[in-house]
Amino acid sequence: MSADPTVVCVGSATVDTIALVDVLPGRDERVVADELVVAGGGPAATAAVTLARLGVPVGFAGVVGDDDAGREVRAALEAEGVDTRWLRIDRDARTARSVVVVERASGARTIITSPSVRPTAADVPAAARWLHVDQNGYAAARAALAARASSTRPGHGQSLSVDDGNPIDGIDLAGVDLYAPTRAVLTARFGAANKQADHGQALRAARAAGARLVVATAGAEGADVLEEDGAVVHVPAVPVDAVSTLGAGDVFHGALLAAVVGGASLVDAATSAARVAAESTRALDGRSAVPFAADQTSTSRQ
Repeated sequence: MSADPTVVCVGSATVDTIALVDVLPGRDERVVADELVVAGGGPAATAAVTLARLGVPVGFAGVVGDDDAGREVRAALEAEGVDTRWLRIDRDARTARSVVVVERASGARTIITSPSVRPTAADVPAAARWLHVDQNGYAAARAALAARASSTRPGHGQSLSVDDGNPIDGIDLAGVDLYAPTRAVLTARFGAANKQADHGQALRAARAAGARLVVATAGAEGADVLEEDGAVVHVPAVPVDAVSTLGAGDVFHGALLAAVVGGASLVDAATSAARVAAESTRALDGRSAVPFAADQTSTSRQ
């Protein structure tokens, strides 16, 4: 790949081993999996795959080890058309892996994960209009943007999209263009009780803290969108016969940014993201059922 991508996703990439069982095992119990798959994961990496499938030129910046899992990460991203020029190999590190057990009837899951090596500011490229970061990419992106600020002409800087689904320590919303926390994280940060009216107060507090666009996700309860005039629009989740919700939030974030980059209003972007995220739950892993742009076009016309 030679052309610069529109978006670079910065943060975690993992290799997930996912088991589907009838009932989650208890302590010292053994169960037989009905299905067992190995697939790519990680919030930023899964968002990158989603952006690629939706037709947005995208790259990934992160760190993997010099091991088989790291090579799997690279191969999986490249197979989806994600630019991996900024995927760094650290020979002293191990690629992050996760074990996920999903209960068939309830969709409940248990996740065990090894820590990801965090990228540094040097890993974050200037060659993109947007940076999308997860909890492991936030600090590196912030440091990179700060270092470039003095040499960047006004209006020519990179836009920043933040996935705050896994809480980010010390987050600063000043200059954040798209802020997408979970509703739980949003209310924890801004002190709102679990009431719809207070969700609006929390969304407005996030904007007052510096975020330009704010969307809070709530899984099966949908998402709350803060409009420019301060009104809150609730976007319902799309009903689906889900196999697993693993990675659905990451897919939502990727699809949300894809629509925003394409010029959609924030409500329309969240509505589109809800459809894409719902489709992604039709598979056991978080990526294989993510729809392509052509699929979304035909669905929206029905």
